[in-house]
Amino acid sequence: MATTASLVLGADGSSTKNGSSQPLSSTADRERFLRRRRDFDCLIIGGQTANSERYLQTPSPLVILSRSRPSLLEKNAQAHWWQMAPADAIARAEKEFGENIGIEAGPSIILELLALGKIDDFELSITPITGGEGLLDIQNLLKNFQEITEELVDGTQFFSCSGPIIKKQK
Repeated sequence: MATTASLVLGADGSSTKNGSSQPLSSTADRERFLRRRRDFDCLIIGGQTANSERYLQTPSPLVILSRSRPSLLEKNAQAHWWQMAPADAIARAEKEFGENIGIEAGPSIILELLALGKIDDFELSITPITGGEGLLDIQNLLKNFQEITEELVDGTQFFSCSGPIIKKQK
């Protein structure tokens, strides 16, 4: 089992556009994203993601990492609010829900988990869209993994990454 992070970026490295990642997504990205998330025992997101993205229904328990109580708790019966570090949340989620964890958080949480070696697999989608905010260096993200496969579908580049450079610490 594994912890898999998913992230969509624009071609210029934009992580959001108008405060959300949804305007960066493409049809091909959205289809893969929704298909992939059905396989997780639990999804973990941050408070900003909970406030800016649609998580009203999820196929598995949804853990929201936030200092303040997210309004999404009342809208998604599977939502849980945890006030803890992302790495601690992964450990708790593995015990409570199962070992196949999906990270659908924003860049700050994903970058923190990459630095700690907590991401086993990384699914990165790069769409042709530009002009957003929160620019990330795509090549620096990819440098975290030894094995990378790339596929182009309808203008969206998909990178499936495994073999993290920093190994997971139990």
